[in-house]
Amino acid sequence: MPRLLQARDCDLDSVQSILVVKPSSLGDIVHTLPAVQLIVARHPHIEIRWVANTEWTPLLKGHPDIDEIIPFPRREMRGLGAPFKFWNWSKTLSEPAPPDLTLDFQGLLRSALIARRSKAPLIAGLSDAREGARHFYHRIAQVDECAHAADRYLALVAALGIKIPDEIDTRLPPGQSPSGYFPPDFLLLHPFSRGEGKSLSPEHVRLFCEEMAPFPVVIAGRWDEALTDLPDNANNLLNNTSLPELIWLMEKANFTVSVDSGPMHMAAAISNRVLGIHTWSDPSKVGPYRKAAHVWKNGHILSVADWNEKRPEGSEVISDRSVKTISAWVKEAVGV
Repeated sequence: MPRLLQARDCDLDSVQSILVVKPSSLGDIVHTLPAVQLIVARHPHIEIRWVANTEWTPLLKGHPDIDEIIPFPRREMRGLGAPFKFWNWSKTLSEPAPPDLTLDFQGLLRSALIARRSKAPLIAGLSDAREGARHFYHRIAQVDECAHAADRYLALVAALGIKIPDEIDTRLPPGQSPSGYFPPDFLLLHPFSRGEGKSLSPEHVRLFCEEMAPFPVVIAGRWDEALTDLPDNANNLLNNTSLPELIWLMEKANFTVSVDSGPMHMAAAISNRVLGIHTWSDPSKVGPYRKAAHVWKNGHILSVADWNEKRPEGSEVISDRSVKTISAWVKEAVGV
């Protein structure tokens, strides 16, 4: 069994390269960036290579702290030939030379196998890793499984002897302007999530836009159904933005309202002016990481700092009343 990771296990001054294994998901990749940024800030000589699912690599492209992105074609690793495909793909992990240190932030069997195939002399992961992943590590970092995802990943960095500051600004790569005109005071709404029970209904999206009128609302993200009968102040960009374009919209938006999702965490990495809408998920674990950002849950709207301290009880699903409460609060926040 692996032992607890301690600073003496790895002299980062002598480490030349680190392989970061964090293939998915979108939000979790955002939550891992602060840990990687701290490593580079304290040891700028270290080369960072990052394994990410192919669909998420645009989020990392151009990031100043990442030297190489290794796409993991997960969707191709299926069928009877999957082990052979994985074996061939994984050869790139140790070329031209194995990394000095591999950090598995994912904590699943697949990511642990990737870490092993890197042939690094030291592989470290999290104590709450699942699917037997811990058996593939040389060392583990003790983490609180109830802590926020970003804090869990920072615990791995802290175990390497790096001091964690009280506040961390997560950097994202530069955004890219989408086509079209966007008024300088627009609000960005990200209403849909692949997580069951997290999304707004199309009716609630329309109601939100109506309540925000005449304030311009840009709707972005992914959604499988048509969104029709929107008011004139709404600009529907569903399924029409890349990740770099989404970053640009979040950078330019007066305010971002998003359901619990990867894009919500992207927005919170960019600005304090974010409201995350949580239905069943716990904001203290998966809410916006910025303390000055806000969350809605159970009828309450609080800053992240206040939510983590008070954690009000109750249960309220998204309703017309909830949408009107949220829109009124946002209007006040943006000064409409």
